Amino acid sequence: MTYTQPLAGITVLDLTNVLAGPFCCHQLAHMGADVIKVEAPGHGDLARQLGADQELNEKLMGVSFLAQNAGKRSITLNLKHPRGKEVLKKLVERADVLVENFRPGVMDRLGLGYDVLSAVNPRLVYCAISGFGQTGPMRHLPAYDQIVQGLSGIMTITGDQDETYRVGYPVADTIGGLTAAFAIVAALNGRAAGHHDGKGSFIDISMLESVVATMGWVVSNFLVAGKEPTANGNDNFTSAPSGTFRTLDGKINIAANKQEQFEAVCKVTNLLHLLEDDRFATRIHRIKNRKALTVALEQSLVGKTTDDWVTIMNDAGIPAGAVLTVQQTLSLDQIAGRGMIAGFDNVPGVGRDIRILRTGIKMNGDAPAVAAPPPQLGEHAADILSRLGYGKDDIETLKHEGAL
Repeated sequence: MTYTQPLAGITVLDLTNVLAGPFCCHQLAHMGADVIKVEAPGHGDLARQLGADQELNEKLMGVSFLAQNAGKRSITLNLKHPRGKEVLKKLVERADVLVENFRPGVMDRLGLGYDVLSAVNPRLVYCAISGFGQTGPMRHLPAYDQIVQGLSGIMTITGDQDETYRVGYPVADTIGGLTAAFAIVAALNGRAAGHHDGKGSFIDISMLESVVATMGWVVSNFLVAGKEPTANGNDNFTSAPSGTFRTLDGKINIAANKQEQFEAVCKVTNLLHLLEDDRFATRIHRIKNRKALTVALEQSLVGKTTDDWVTIMNDAGIPAGAVLTVQQTLSLDQIAGRGMIAGFDNVPGVGRDIRILRTGIKMNGDAPAVAAPPPQLGEHAADILSRLGYGKDDIETLKHEGAL
């Protein structure tokens, strides 16, 4: 086991689709786990048909699939077929973890729920990811990222008071996946430590609760202080000047949260008279008079470019940064130079080189990585089945019967 492969020797069965589950298993694969992606015959993970490149969608290698399935092995199984169930149970016998994101009750109806599979392998860590969890009055409702965003309250604190906005990427799916990965690793550690006699566990991940759990500041303002959270655009509700401001050629984020930082802003912008203005005397005063402060600052900020101001302010001890496009972010040496982006040459099923993201983790200075590109549908079926003891004739029979 290497420092960047702490999950080497752990086998994960990935029965998930689209994002939350695949993103969870993406993290585990980069940590060294052997992730076997169990997909539906014929079409596989729906993400294989999603993304900005229609040609790849038609090849069942959609960009959305490529984004979070590198390093996994793929087998197709018909889980409604008796022999498909048989194969899954054989996989479970040797697995450490199973991750699924079906609606609650689906695996039980298939005869493959936790009670059944934990009897096959008592050490199994079974993780079920769903929109609202396995219990409660909303458990059977369909859960898409935007639905969860709306129900979580995020959309009422994003944008401004005249309009609500969703976060610009599937934040609920992603946070749900990260939460699941964390819980799985914790459960594996507990099992290894001999808790519960070394048996596995059932993990119930709610995307809604996962998102709400990350909203500690705004939720606590309501729970503890009785203050209803509001949308504040690009302004930091805790301080001013702290937010986004116009410059000569774009926008800059400034986070002058301390008194000395505000004073430094006034100095570098040649607005020292603001220090004598009672409206801006303290942080609380500046929050109340935020609009007037922004107008005054931008009259100076529009005289220089964003890059100029970023240098000036950071040199003066003022936290500041440019507002970048995704393309600009990916071109930063800070991103590319730390191994955040992986490259795979002439990927089978894609027909060209691809670049995709790794995780945001560094271990002892190295970026955890996987060796193989995202798999074609069912690419590893023969190898996986042969390791389970199935011969060539057995595999052909499974195919003929519709189990594969």
